[in-house]
Amino acid sequence: MKVAIVGMGWYGFRPSTPEVSFREMVFEAASRAYAEANLDPRKDVDTFISSQEDFWEGISIADEFAPDQIGGYLRPTFTVTGDGVQGILHGIMHIKSGISKVTAVEAHSKASDILTIGDIVEFAMDPIFLRPAAPPNFHFLAALEAKAYQRRTGMTEEDMAEIVSIEKRNGFGNPRASYAANLNVSDILSHEKVAEPLRRPDIADFVDGAVVVVLASEDIARSLTDDPIWVEASTFTETNYPGYAELGEAGYLRGAYSQISKRKFDGYFVDDRYSFKLLEHLGVFKADPLALLREGQLGEGGSAPTNVFGGLLSEGVPLEAAGLTLALEAREYLRKGYSSAVVGSWRGVPTYTGMVLSMWR
Repeated sequence: MKVAIVGMGWYGFRPSTPEVSFREMVFEAASRAYAEANLDPRKDVDTFISSQEDFWEGISIADEFAPDQIGGYLRPTFTVTGDGVQGILHGIMHIKSGISKVTAVEAHSKASDILTIGDIVEFAMDPIFLRPAAPPNFHFLAALEAKAYQRRTGMTEEDMAEIVSIEKRNGFGNPRASYAANLNVSDILSHEKVAEPLRRPDIADFVDGAVVVVLASEDIARSLTDDPIWVEASTFTETNYPGYAELGEAGYLRGAYSQISKRKFDGYFVDDRYSFKLLEHLGVFKADPLALLREGQLGEGGSAPTNVFGGLLSEGVPLEAAGLTLALEAREYLRKGYSSAVVGSWRGVPTYTGMVLSMWR
Protein backbone atom coordinates (compact mmCIF):
# COMPACT_ATOMS: atom_id res chain seq x y z
CA MET A 1 0.00 0.00 0.00
CA LYS A 2 1.28 3.45 -0.93
CA VAL A 3 0.78 6.60 1.13
CA ALA A 4 0.44 10.08 -0.33
CA ILE A 5 0.58 13.69 0.78
CA VAL A 6 -2.77 15.21 -0.19
CA GLY A 7 -2.48 18.55 1.61
CA MET A 8 0.11 20.85 3.17
CA GLY A 9 -0.32 24.16 4.95
CA TRP A 10 2.04 26.55 6.68
CA TYR A 11 2.03 29.77 8.65
CA GLY A 12 4.64 32.18 9.96
CA PHE A 13 8.30 31.68 9.08
CA ARG A 14 9.27 35.01 10.56
CA PRO A 15 11.73 35.79 13.37
CA SER A 16 8.77 36.69 15.57
CA THR A 17 5.00 36.17 15.34
CA PRO A 18 3.58 38.25 18.21
CA GLU A 19 0.13 38.35 16.61
CA VAL A 20 -0.55 34.66 17.33
CA SER A 21 0.03 32.03 19.98
CA PHE A 22 1.59 28.75 18.89
CA ARG A 23 -1.89 27.21 18.94
CA GLU A 24 -3.30 29.91 16.65
CA MET A 25 -0.31 29.51 14.35
CA VAL A 26 -0.90 25.76 14.05
CA PHE A 27 -4.63 26.37 13.49
CA GLU A 28 -3.84 28.62 10.53
CA ALA A 29 -1.50 26.02 9.01
CA ALA A 30 -4.03 23.22 9.61
CA SER A 31 -6.88 25.20 8.05
CA ARG A 32 -4.82 25.70 4.90
CA ALA A 33 -3.79 22.05 4.72
CA TYR A 34 -7.38 20.80 5.07
CA ALA A 35 -8.63 23.33 2.52
CA GLU A 36 -6.03 22.13 0.02
CA ALA A 37 -6.94 18.49 0.66
CA ASN A 38 -10.68 19.33 0.57
CA LEU A 39 -11.20 17.40 3.80
CA ASP A 40 -13.12 18.09 7.02
CA PRO A 41 -10.86 17.15 9.95
CA ARG A 42 -13.85 16.36 12.16
CA LYS A 43 -15.25 13.86 9.66
CA ASP A 44 -12.53 12.75 7.27
CA VAL A 45 -9.32 12.51 9.36
CA ASP A 46 -8.88 9.36 11.44
CA THR A 47 -5.74 10.11 13.46
CA PHE A 48 -3.70 13.18 14.35
CA ILE A 49 0.02 13.44 15.15
CA SER A 50 1.76 16.33 16.88
CA SER A 51 5.56 16.58 16.68
CA GLN A 52 6.76 18.64 19.62
CA GLU A 53 9.19 18.69 22.53
CA ASP A 54 8.28 19.82 26.06
CA PHE A 55 11.60 21.65 26.51
CA TRP A 56 10.88 23.89 23.50
CA GLU A 57 7.33 24.54 24.65
CA GLY A 58 8.12 25.37 28.27
CA ILE A 59 5.07 23.29 29.20
CA SER A 60 5.06 19.85 30.79
CA ILE A 61 3.08 17.30 28.76
CA ALA A 62 2.76 19.90 25.99
CA ASP A 63 0.85 17.47 23.76
CA GLU A 64 -2.25 18.17 25.85
CA PHE A 65 -2.39 21.48 23.99
CA ALA A 66 -2.23 19.84 20.54
CA PRO A 67 -5.67 18.39 19.64
CA ASP A 68 -7.94 21.47 19.46
CA GLN A 69 -6.21 23.43 16.72
CA ILE A 70 -5.70 20.47 14.39
CA GLY A 71 -9.24 19.14 14.72
CA GLY A 72 -8.28 16.27 17.02
CA TYR A 73 -10.48 17.11 20.02
CA LEU A 74 -11.80 13.81 21.47
CA ARG A 75 -10.19 12.00 18.53
CA PRO A 76 -7.10 9.73 18.41
CA THR A 77 -4.21 12.16 18.81
CA PHE A 78 -0.59 11.04 19.19
CA THR A 79 2.64 12.84 20.08
CA VAL A 80 6.04 12.29 18.50
CA THR A 81 8.85 13.94 20.42
CA GLY A 82 10.90 14.65 17.35
CA ASP A 83 11.17 16.22 13.93
CA GLY A 84 8.08 16.48 11.75
CA VAL A 85 9.47 13.90 9.31
CA GLN A 86 9.43 11.45 12.20
CA GLY A 87 5.79 12.42 12.60
CA ILE A 88 5.20 11.60 8.93
CA LEU A 89 6.85 8.22 9.46
CA HIS A 90 4.42 7.47 12.28
CA GLY A 91 1.55 8.66 10.09
CA ILE A 92 2.62 6.27 7.34
CA MET A 93 2.64 3.45 9.89
CA HIS A 94 -0.87 4.41 11.02
CA ILE A 95 -2.12 4.12 7.45
CA LYS A 96 -0.20 1.01 6.44
CA SER A 97 -1.27 -0.80 9.60
CA GLY A 98 -4.92 -0.08 8.90
CA ILE A 99 -5.43 2.16 11.94
CA SER A 100 -6.16 5.10 9.70
CA LYS A 101 -7.08 6.06 6.15
CA VAL A 102 -6.21 9.74 6.61
CA THR A 103 -3.74 11.16 9.15
CA ALA A 104 -2.74 14.75 9.85
CA VAL A 105 0.77 15.58 11.07
CA GLU A 106 1.77 18.91 12.60
CA ALA A 107 5.04 20.44 13.78
CA HIS A 108 5.73 23.98 14.87
CA SER A 109 8.15 26.45 16.40
CA LYS A 110 7.59 29.46 18.62
CA ALA A 111 11.31 30.03 19.08
CA SER A 112 10.75 33.74 19.69
CA ASP A 113 9.08 32.85 23.00
CA ILE A 114 12.22 31.08 24.25
CA LEU A 115 14.44 33.53 26.14
CA THR A 116 17.39 31.16 26.71
CA ILE A 117 17.33 28.77 23.76
CA GLY A 118 21.08 28.16 24.04
CA ASP A 119 20.69 27.00 27.63
CA ILE A 120 18.03 24.50 26.59
CA VAL A 121 20.28 23.04 23.88
CA GLU A 122 23.17 22.80 26.33
CA PHE A 123 20.91 21.06 28.85
CA ALA A 124 20.39 18.31 26.25
CA MET A 125 24.13 17.65 26.07
CA ASP A 126 25.84 14.73 27.76
CA PRO A 127 26.07 15.63 31.49
CA ILE A 128 29.38 13.83 32.06
CA PHE A 129 31.49 14.56 28.98
CA LEU A 130 30.09 17.73 27.42
CA ARG A 131 28.34 19.98 29.93
CA PRO A 132 31.34 20.15 32.32
CA ALA A 133 33.45 21.47 29.42
CA ALA A 134 31.46 24.73 29.75
CA PRO A 135 31.69 25.68 26.07
CA PRO A 136 31.15 29.36 25.20
CA ASN A 137 28.14 28.39 23.05
CA PHE A 138 26.38 25.24 21.88
CA HIS A 139 27.67 25.62 18.30
CA PHE A 140 31.03 24.14 19.37
CA LEU A 141 29.73 20.62 18.61
CA ALA A 142 28.91 21.58 15.03
CA ALA A 143 32.30 23.30 14.82
CA LEU A 144 34.03 20.03 15.75
CA GLU A 145 32.11 18.30 12.98
CA ALA A 146 32.99 21.07 10.52
CA LYS A 147 36.71 20.66 11.29
CA ALA A 148 36.44 16.90 10.89
CA TYR A 149 34.68 17.35 7.56
CA GLN A 150 37.35 19.83 6.43
CA ARG A 151 40.13 17.37 7.21
CA ARG A 152 38.36 14.53 5.42
CA THR A 153 37.30 16.35 2.26
CA GLY A 154 39.45 19.44 1.85
CA MET A 155 36.50 21.80 2.22
CA THR A 156 37.67 25.35 2.87
CA GLU A 157 36.08 28.30 4.64
CA GLU A 158 35.64 29.85 1.20
CA ASP A 159 33.58 26.81 0.20
CA MET A 160 31.40 27.28 3.27
CA ALA A 161 30.95 30.96 2.45
CA GLU A 162 29.98 30.04 -1.12
CA ILE A 163 27.28 27.73 0.24
CA VAL A 164 25.89 30.54 2.40
CA SER A 165 25.94 32.94 -0.55
CA ILE A 166 24.10 30.47 -2.80
CA GLU A 167 21.52 29.52 -0.19
CA LYS A 168 20.75 33.10 0.80
CA ARG A 169 20.23 34.06 -2.86
CA ASN A 170 18.11 30.97 -3.51
CA GLY A 171 15.67 32.29 -0.93
CA PHE A 172 14.62 35.26 -3.04
CA GLY A 173 11.11 34.58 -4.30
CA ASN A 174 10.40 32.08 -1.50
CA PRO A 175 7.67 33.58 0.73
CA ARG A 176 9.02 31.68 3.77
CA ALA A 177 12.61 32.90 3.37
CA SER A 178 12.84 35.66 5.98
CA TYR A 179 16.64 35.44 5.93
CA ALA A 180 17.24 35.61 2.17
CA ALA A 181 20.05 38.04 1.36
CA ASN A 182 22.41 39.09 -1.38
CA LEU A 183 25.78 38.27 0.21
CA ASN A 184 29.00 37.49 -1.60
CA VAL A 185 31.85 35.36 -0.30
CA SER A 186 33.92 38.31 0.91
CA ASP A 187 30.91 39.68 2.84
CA ILE A 188 30.56 36.38 4.67
CA LEU A 189 34.28 35.93 5.37
CA SER A 190 34.40 39.40 6.95
CA HIS A 191 32.33 38.20 9.90
CA GLU A 192 33.96 37.09 13.14
CA LYS A 193 33.91 33.42 14.04
CA VAL A 194 31.40 32.05 16.52
CA ALA A 195 33.27 28.75 16.87
CA GLU A 196 36.17 27.81 14.63
CA PRO A 197 35.57 27.53 11.64
CA LEU A 198 31.93 28.73 11.82
CA ARG A 199 31.10 32.39 11.26
CA ARG A 200 27.75 33.91 12.09
CA PRO A 201 26.39 33.62 8.50
CA ASP A 202 27.30 29.89 8.51
CA ILE A 203 24.61 29.34 11.16
CA ALA A 204 20.89 29.47 10.36
CA ASP A 205 18.73 31.61 12.64
CA PHE A 206 15.73 30.26 14.52
CA VAL A 207 12.28 31.16 13.24
CA ASP A 208 8.62 30.87 14.22
CA GLY A 209 6.56 28.66 11.94
CA ALA A 210 4.02 25.87 11.71
CA VAL A 211 3.47 23.17 9.08
CA VAL A 212 0.64 20.66 8.78
CA VAL A 213 0.73 17.69 6.41
CA VAL A 214 -2.27 15.54 5.50
CA LEU A 215 -1.47 11.92 4.57
CA ALA A 216 -3.88 9.51 2.89
CA SER A 217 -4.00 5.87 1.84
CA GLU A 218 -3.69 5.10 -1.86
CA ASP A 219 -7.42 4.70 -2.50
CA ILE A 220 -8.33 7.91 -0.69
CA ALA A 221 -5.51 9.82 -2.37
CA ARG A 222 -6.61 8.74 -5.85
CA SER A 223 -10.17 9.81 -5.07
CA LEU A 224 -8.94 13.28 -4.04
CA THR A 225 -6.43 14.07 -6.76
CA ASP A 226 -5.21 12.87 -10.16
CA ASP A 227 -1.62 13.71 -9.25
CA PRO A 228 -0.79 12.49 -5.71
CA ILE A 229 2.65 12.88 -4.20
CA TRP A 230 3.72 9.51 -2.79
CA VAL A 231 5.98 9.36 0.26
CA GLU A 232 8.28 6.98 2.09
CA ALA A 233 10.08 7.87 5.33
CA SER A 234 12.66 6.50 7.74
CA THR A 235 14.65 7.60 10.78
CA PHE A 236 17.88 6.52 12.46
CA THR A 237 19.75 7.52 15.63
CA GLU A 238 23.45 7.09 16.33
CA THR A 239 24.97 7.03 19.81
CA ASN A 240 24.74 10.68 20.81
CA TYR A 241 28.28 11.33 21.94
CA PRO A 242 31.09 12.47 19.59
CA GLY A 243 33.50 9.86 20.92
CA TYR A 244 31.32 7.16 19.39
CA ALA A 245 29.74 8.84 16.37
CA GLU A 246 32.07 9.51 13.43
CA LEU A 247 32.17 13.28 13.19
CA GLY A 248 31.52 14.73 9.75
CA GLU A 249 30.12 11.46 8.37
CA ALA A 250 26.35 12.01 8.91
CA GLY A 251 25.99 8.38 9.96
CA TYR A 252 22.55 9.16 11.32
CA LEU A 253 21.38 10.17 7.84
CA ARG A 254 23.13 7.25 6.14
CA GLY A 255 21.35 4.88 8.50
CA ALA A 256 17.99 6.42 7.63
CA TYR A 257 18.78 6.38 3.90
CA SER A 258 19.65 2.67 4.03
CA GLN A 259 16.01 1.97 4.88
CA ILE A 260 14.59 3.82 1.87
CA SER A 261 13.83 1.78 -1.23
CA LYS A 262 13.89 4.63 -3.77
CA ARG A 263 17.39 5.68 -4.80
CA LYS A 264 17.15 8.10 -7.77
CA PHE A 265 16.08 11.70 -7.24
CA ASP A 266 15.70 14.84 -9.33
CA GLY A 267 16.19 17.21 -6.40
CA TYR A 268 17.79 17.23 -2.95
CA PHE A 269 16.52 19.12 0.08
CA VAL A 270 18.90 18.70 2.98
CA ASP A 271 19.30 20.21 6.42
CA ASP A 272 21.72 23.12 6.14
CA ARG A 273 21.35 24.79 9.54
CA TYR A 274 25.14 24.91 9.41
CA SER A 275 26.64 25.67 6.00
CA PHE A 276 28.97 22.66 5.88
CA LYS A 277 26.07 20.35 6.71
CA LEU A 278 24.70 20.92 3.22
CA LEU A 279 27.71 19.08 1.79
CA GLU A 280 27.86 16.49 4.56
CA HIS A 281 24.18 15.64 4.13
CA LEU A 282 24.19 15.82 0.33
CA GLY A 283 27.11 13.38 0.40
CA VAL A 284 24.73 10.72 1.70
CA PHE A 285 22.83 10.86 -1.59
CA LYS A 286 25.43 12.00 -4.14
CA ALA A 287 29.15 11.23 -4.41
CA ASP A 288 31.71 14.03 -4.01
CA PRO A 289 29.41 16.92 -3.07
CA LEU A 290 32.36 19.31 -2.72
CA ALA A 291 33.21 18.84 -6.39
CA LEU A 292 29.56 19.41 -7.28
CA LEU A 293 29.64 22.70 -5.36
CA ARG A 294 32.84 23.88 -7.02
CA GLU A 295 31.58 22.88 -10.47
CA GLY A 296 28.34 24.82 -9.98
CA GLN A 297 26.13 21.72 -10.14
CA LEU A 298 23.92 22.44 -7.10
CA GLY A 299 21.57 24.88 -8.81
CA GLU A 300 18.41 24.03 -10.71
CA GLY A 301 19.57 22.60 -14.02
CA GLY A 302 22.72 21.16 -12.48
CA SER A 303 23.38 17.47 -11.88
CA ALA A 304 22.45 17.74 -8.17
CA PRO A 305 19.87 20.53 -7.61
CA THR A 306 20.02 21.17 -3.85
CA ASN A 307 17.91 23.47 -1.68
CA VAL A 308 16.90 25.48 -4.71
CA PHE A 309 14.47 27.55 -2.59
CA GLY A 310 17.07 28.51 0.01
CA GLY A 311 16.93 25.79 2.65
CA LEU A 312 17.12 26.57 6.34
CA LEU A 313 19.83 29.19 5.89
CA SER A 314 17.19 31.29 4.11
CA GLU A 315 14.03 30.12 5.85
CA GLY A 316 15.38 29.71 9.37
CA VAL A 317 15.18 26.74 11.73
CA PRO A 318 11.61 26.19 12.98
CA LEU A 319 12.66 23.67 15.64
CA GLU A 320 10.73 20.39 15.13
CA ALA A 321 9.17 21.70 11.89
CA ALA A 322 12.57 21.84 10.15
CA GLY A 323 12.06 18.60 8.21
CA LEU A 324 8.57 19.63 7.12
CA THR A 325 9.99 22.95 5.93
CA LEU A 326 12.30 21.04 3.60
CA ALA A 327 9.34 18.86 2.59
CA LEU A 328 7.45 22.01 1.57
CA GLU A 329 10.40 22.92 -0.66
CA ALA A 330 10.48 19.41 -2.12
CA ARG A 331 6.76 19.52 -2.91
CA GLU A 332 7.10 22.87 -4.63
CA TYR A 333 9.95 21.42 -6.68
CA LEU A 334 7.77 18.49 -7.76
CA ARG A 335 5.01 20.90 -8.71
CA LYS A 336 7.40 22.44 -11.23
CA GLY A 337 7.25 19.18 -13.15
CA TYR A 338 10.01 17.09 -11.62
CA SER A 339 9.26 13.48 -10.75
CA SER A 340 11.12 12.84 -7.48
CA ALA A 341 12.84 14.55 -4.56
CA VAL A 342 14.42 13.57 -1.27
CA VAL A 343 14.50 15.32 2.10
CA GLY A 344 17.41 14.74 4.46
CA SER A 345 16.58 16.17 7.88
CA TRP A 346 18.55 16.31 11.13
CA ARG A 347 17.25 17.10 14.58
CA GLY A 348 20.19 19.39 15.30
CA VAL A 349 22.87 19.76 17.96
CA PRO A 350 23.43 17.81 20.14
CA THR A 351 21.52 14.91 18.55
CA TYR A 352 22.63 12.26 16.13
CA THR A 353 19.15 11.61 14.75
CA GLY A 354 18.42 11.81 11.04
CA MET A 355 15.31 11.45 8.90
CA VAL A 356 14.86 10.74 5.20
CA LEU A 357 11.66 11.48 3.29
CA SER A 358 11.38 10.26 -0.28
CA MET A 359 8.72 12.00 -2.40
CA TRP A 360 7.68 11.17 -5.94
CA ARG A 361 4.86 11.60 -8.46
